[in-house]
Amino acid sequence: MKRFLLAMTLVAWSTAAMAQAWPSKSIRMIVPLAPGATADIVARIFADELGKALGQTIVVDNKTGAGGTIATAEAARAPADGNTLALVSQGTMVFNIGLYKSPGYDPLKDLAMVAVTGGVSNVLIVAPDNPAKTVADVLAQARAKPGELTYSSGGVGTSHHMSGVLLELKTGVKLQHVPYRATPAGIMGVANGEVAIGLFNTPTVIGQVKGGKLKAIAVTSEKRSDLLPDVPTMIESGVKDYVVNTWMGFAVPAGVPEPIITRLNAEINRIGQLPQVREKMLAQGIEILPPGSPAAAQKLVRDDLALWLPIIKASGASAE
Repeated sequence: MKRFLLAMTLVAWSTAAMAQAWPSKSIRMIVPLAPGATADIVARIFADELGKALGQTIVVDNKTGAGGTIATAEAARAPADGNTLALVSQGTMVFNIGLYKSPGYDPLKDLAMVAVTGGVSNVLIVAPDNPAKTVADVLAQARAKPGELTYSSGGVGTSHHMSGVLLELKTGVKLQHVPYRATPAGIMGVANGEVAIGLFNTPTVIGQVKGGKLKAIAVTSEKRSDLLPDVPTMIESGVKDYVVNTWMGFAVPAGVPEPIITRLNAEINRIGQLPQVREKMLAQGIEILPPGSPAAAQKLVRDDLALWLPIIKASGASAE
């Protein structure tokens, strides 16, 4: 028992010493998308401010491919010394677990959430000449021809696809999913009438909505979006408990000392409240979420897995 207590004391001292000395070198921030993508822009916004706060350079390392599984798996395998930080999202931490048979990581065992920073809602859109003005109108169209009303997405397993699946489950309507190779093509499919509706990320359609090339019916966030304040939510429109708000945040490899996670959490939460950061994020169509603890961020992942894995299974969606 004495040896055990001594060993535990030495581990505690070692952990405390590591946390106190941290960071002693530059920190690598792994990003699962290419330079210039929205997620990359967000990562660099936080990397710049975080580097100032910690007194070390934050090196953004873009690792693309396989829906973000390559980058996230690499982050999960990194040493638990606090020198690797990963930009994660609902897609990499939740959707991928249902879409890939072997994503290469367990989001609850191999990674530790630090903070959730922002969210992106989707918008139910139709072409300008579509007579539908409300969600009830869209549902009426769907019920008139079960299984024939089409909706587009940027690919199987995207939040656009899952938003359509959730709409079916919440309302009982039958829709026909039309996956496109990329998001812009899927949006164009709605605008030119190839498909009836779409449920795309707000930033990707807001320009066309404001330009009159698309008509916004409802947003999928719990509350109205600051980007489209005149557009009602799906809940306001009568679809009970319908919320899709694709979040993003930061995680570290499991085993990183708690004092380091606490410090990172405090700094990231502080950075997210800076006026210049909020302005830059909003310019990307991302709304900053209220500050929260690492435990709250971890709970979000756990709750989202419980919600979305059965939905993905029911949809039959697979990325392989």
